[in-house]
Amino acid sequence: MSARPQPLPDPAEPILAVEDLATHFTLPHGTVRAVDGVSFTVRRGTIVGLVGESGSGKTTVGRSILRLAPATGGVARFEGEDLLKLSERRMRPYRRRLQIIFQDPYSSLNPRMRVGAILGEALGAHGLATGAARQPRIAELLARVGLQPEHASRFPHEFSGGQRQRIGIARALAVEPDLIVADEPVSALDVSVQAQILNLMQDLRREFGLAMLFVAHDLSVVEYLCDEVVVMYLGRVMERGPSRDVYRRPRHPYTKALIATAPVPDPAARRERVVLRGDIPSPLDPPSGCVFRTRCPHAAAICAQTRPPDEAVGPGHFAACLRQGELAAAGLL
Repeated sequence: MSARPQPLPDPAEPILAVEDLATHFTLPHGTVRAVDGVSFTVRRGTIVGLVGESGSGKTTVGRSILRLAPATGGVARFEGEDLLKLSERRMRPYRRRLQIIFQDPYSSLNPRMRVGAILGEALGAHGLATGAARQPRIAELLARVGLQPEHASRFPHEFSGGQRQRIGIARALAVEPDLIVADEPVSALDVSVQAQILNLMQDLRREFGLAMLFVAHDLSVVEYLCDEVVVMYLGRVMERGPSRDVYRRPRHPYTKALIATAPVPDPAARRERVVLRGDIPSPLDPPSGCVFRTRCPHAAAICAQTRPPDEAVGPGHFAACLRQGELAAAGLL
């Protein structure tokens, strides 16, 4: 008797659900709250952008989910299984299904290994495409990211930055993952090459139904690529929701400031100028209440006293601002 076919997973169900994720690092002179209570979901086949200034904790979120950085609290459920509670042995099968594309294509590839060996190492670690099937699989992966089969015999230094990033993408795809964390994968590349890599990632998402967590500081990239966006500041989420809603009507002063400073292709286009005072505070000593209050143009006394909760401001759209309703009514958001 043949086995009963299993029902297909519901695409509306999140493949990844992160709840109150915290990653703190204890140093001799204090505790760095790199990630401090972050929550969001990633649905199957969607790309979620994680954005914010340098030092906001974006990369640490991605690394904590993958267990490349030690989380100190919270939950990261992948298909219902909390990754943060798994032993190394039980985590191993999930390593294949969860992959990462690193930011720097120049340092993320072993300079002493040929490209074929780099991709073969990923396959071998999980017992995939063994024996005679390995070389055809490597050639297939290279072709899928726009490279040639003969490139397998070359070393990383023989490639441009964009080509190296394609190799990094091929390595992530080699083990047929369900979710990829892309850690600022185009920030080190020229603008023209960035567009090629972003188009490639869109194609791969459509072809393989991949879910992605796309870490970036460039909001124009996230607007183009992502279905949903999570805006972070000093280890906390300021706003999250569908990309179209967040960009068209931001409901947090920080999001509005980031959008105002993002480059636009039309030089004649005008945007309201938003000036942020000072620099991002140290995560060793974050401000009380709302961590953004020291730079917020609309901060009030209450902002120093209460940590703002996530408040629904639309379907699937949330903002952590105590004054967002008042500011929106006054036309300031």
